[in-house]
Amino acid sequence: MAAAAAAALPGGLRAPPAGLGAGGRPEPAEGSESLFVVLGAGFTALSHPLLYVKLLIQVGHEPLPPTIGRNVLGKKVLYLPGFFTYARHIVEVDGKMGLFRGLAPRILSSTLSTVTRGTVKKVFPVEDMEHVSNKDDVKTSLRKVVKETSHEMLMQCMSRVISHPLHVISMRCMVQFVGREVKYSGVFSSIGRIFKEEGILGFFVGLVPHILGDVVFLWCCNILAHFINTYAVDDNFSQASVIRSYTKFVMGIAVSMLTYPFLLVGDLMAVNNCGLRAGLPPYSPVFIYWVQCWRHLSAQGQLFRGSSLLFRRVSAAARFPID
Repeated sequence: MAAAAAAALPGGLRAPPAGLGAGGRPEPAEGSESLFVVLGAGFTALSHPLLYVKLLIQVGHEPLPPTIGRNVLGKKVLYLPGFFTYARHIVEVDGKMGLFRGLAPRILSSTLSTVTRGTVKKVFPVEDMEHVSNKDDVKTSLRKVVKETSHEMLMQCMSRVISHPLHVISMRCMVQFVGREVKYSGVFSSIGRIFKEEGILGFFVGLVPHILGDVVFLWCCNILAHFINTYAVDDNFSQASVIRSYTKFVMGIAVSMLTYPFLLVGDLMAVNNCGLRAGLPPYSPVFIYWVQCWRHLSAQGQLFRGSSLLFRRVSAAARFPID
């Protein structure tokens, strides 16, 4: 998984290669990295209410009853509140600042992720890739895309591991809205509480499905975009470069929808059985392994819960507590 798309995409905000600015012009690496840190923090703050509502929907918190609406065929159906109605409810309960619950650890997580990616680029530099065209044979073109994707995967996996503890803290701060708890109130106090109650592994709950989702996303997105750009877009076409520039973005949106269940399971595991109401029955069974969570959601037909924030039709298999 635009605000929703960029937030959902595992790669998130990507900086240009170290030492190069937009268009390939040399510029100080330090300035470039600082710029992306600031831009990343700004985007994180602006998109936080969207991610906050999304998380509450993911854990199954439905404080407002469904309303009757009509689908495109004119048939009456039940719709759950969309983003704006849900956000208005949060404001009524916690005020406008309530929309930014859990923002501080999320900004720190985003900053750590950006800095880690920049550091990995410097430690493991990758040579400029040759332009892949339909003149390359299959072996050569695949070698180029595999090399590029492997480097991206290394950066993404390392940044995910480094930033995940703060991601867990942010998730737990946000879901406290469900039970009105104050167990996780600050970054440092949350770090101490998680370490005391769950040990070092408590900081990495939900990490595996997130990394698997990132890896699947990167490889599927890059390979599909590569084959389309190489074999479906003719170099003789006047707008070939323009089409190629959008192919990866379009593929990213499509693939992010397919990998969404990994994101959902990872977020649910981050808050499962941590002493908060949102991670305990009736909102969620207690899971030992993330695969159990996946199977439970699959059996309930809820693997894509929270993927839509506007038109949320009530499914026949949906089960959620209404407060």
